[in-house]
Amino acid sequence: MDEKKVGGSFIIDDVDYDSVVTPDDFTQEQRMIAETTKDFIDGEILPQDEAIESLNYDLTVNLLQKAGELGLLSADVPEQYEGLGLDKVSSTLISERFSKASSFGLSVGAHVGIGTLPIVYFGTEEQKKKYLPPLASGRKIAAYCLTEPSSGSDALGAKTTATLSEDGKHYILNGTKQFITNAAFADIFIVYAKVNGTDFSTFIIERTMEGVSIGPEEKKMGIKGSSTCPLILEDVKVPTENLLWEVGKGHLIAFNILNIGRFKLAAGCLGASKDTIELASAYANERVQFKQPISSFALVRKKLAEMNIRAYVLDSMVYRTAGLIDSSMKDIDFNSSDAGVASAKAIAEYALECSINKVFGSETLDFLADEGVQIHGGYGFINEYKIERLYRDSRINRIFEGTNEINRLLIPGTLFKRAMKGDLPLMQKAQKLQEELLTFIPQRTFEGLLEQEQYMIKMAKKMFLMIGGIAVQKYQEELETEQEILSHLADIMIQVYAAESAFLRTKKLIAKQGEEKVANAIAMTQIFVHESFETIESLAKDSLAAMESGDMLKAQLSVLKKLARRTPINTVVLKRQIAERVISAEKYVV
Repeated sequence: MDEKKVGGSFIIDDVDYDSVVTPDDFTQEQRMIAETTKDFIDGEILPQDEAIESLNYDLTVNLLQKAGELGLLSADVPEQYEGLGLDKVSSTLISERFSKASSFGLSVGAHVGIGTLPIVYFGTEEQKKKYLPPLASGRKIAAYCLTEPSSGSDALGAKTTATLSEDGKHYILNGTKQFITNAAFADIFIVYAKVNGTDFSTFIIERTMEGVSIGPEEKKMGIKGSSTCPLILEDVKVPTENLLWEVGKGHLIAFNILNIGRFKLAAGCLGASKDTIELASAYANERVQFKQPISSFALVRKKLAEMNIRAYVLDSMVYRTAGLIDSSMKDIDFNSSDAGVASAKAIAEYALECSINKVFGSETLDFLADEGVQIHGGYGFINEYKIERLYRDSRINRIFEGTNEINRLLIPGTLFKRAMKGDLPLMQKAQKLQEELLTFIPQRTFEGLLEQEQYMIKMAKKMFLMIGGIAVQKYQEELETEQEILSHLADIMIQVYAAESAFLRTKKLIAKQGEEKVANAIAMTQIFVHESFETIESLAKDSLAAMESGDMLKAQLSVLKKLARRTPINTVVLKRQIAERVISAEKYVV
């Protein structure tokens, strides 16, 4: 990757395919890491699947330690603390592969991500030396403790308190944390509390500290093989050296770790999406009705094609974003005194893209799991079939790491804040567009391959600028209360990032392999760009109708109609071609 891109700039700038990382760029070493992860899951986890799902703590801990011995827990831990210090693309590959391990994958994800990364990014040298080696090896297991019974999305409304002792050597913590993954067997807890009831701060708490106790297991809809319990703190004396970073900086740690958590969640959704396609296509070939396999029926084939298209798009988004995060974090010196500040800044750079991945990834997996159950028919409702579990397990992803509603508010909110600070020339571009639209004439003919799709992505960005510009002018500081408009703007940005990610990946594939060899990727890109463009136009219309009326609304709709002009493509034929390949391979295909 060349120069570092400004977070959110994709919505106003053209992006060159050479500047993005794609799944087709993996090095031999990265592929080997992915294969090692797959072999571990196939050999160690899947044979124990039933025992893990029945919440066998000892088995889960034992398997976590085995994963640690293989280096699968240490990808994000720097080498000087006995980690592998891998790039984000490599650690993303591990996260994606672990999704096949169902609940165990969640246990791993909570440990290596939100459990360990706060110390990697914000810990002192002493904290890193003490905690990272055992966390990297699996000798100690981590948990992340932010949610409380009365504060979920409103994380800063936490009631857990931390009071400095009279001798200044300890903080006394009191409170309850809710829905803590790995709580039943975790050794290290990253806990958020308010010092003096006001300063939101972060602490490293050990299970063995007096006053730490664990509540009963929650009985959950899905992810049943993962531990989810309350953490109860009663006058817990935490040494002052276990304060993470500084008093009052807890929100920066929490939100930036959540950004990484959102991205890793999307990688997990990607892996589960591919698993779903494998299960559904194999079953469609096996199940015979009316004397033929149901994979021969057009509507089943259509489902499999649409599932594969969305997985291809998510695949493209996830590794594009991994490349961006790599570019942002590659120069951080984790030994320096300002590592915390540098880490917070680097992660925050692509907070918006992390939220986009989280929303699109979780909703893609929900769509695929739902269609997977439908293809299985009545058997999809029986827990003997893994698709039933995938359906239940997928639902939590839209709630984890900040609900999708919260993330939809964060996406445009973050963009507008960046623009106000002068990091992005958003309003200047919106102003320039208003002048351009007075004489705008849409392009009518397209000759080159994917030329119309490239044009449509450009027009989609103009639609965003048009709607966003009107919204800012109309509501100004009050825009943050117009949640429906913000949600529409978020959805337009999500669709643009998704469509552009697929387009850039396919253009890169064409340049490397030629058109004939990547006909499937071309078809998937064409379909997704056209279908997402329809979605974007509909969102823009709804937004205009909410903000304008009378002649002004008619005038704006007339402009939108020009921006939205396109020649439809035959998606029926293209989806049949894609389905043929999925059914033949019985798995996700590019």
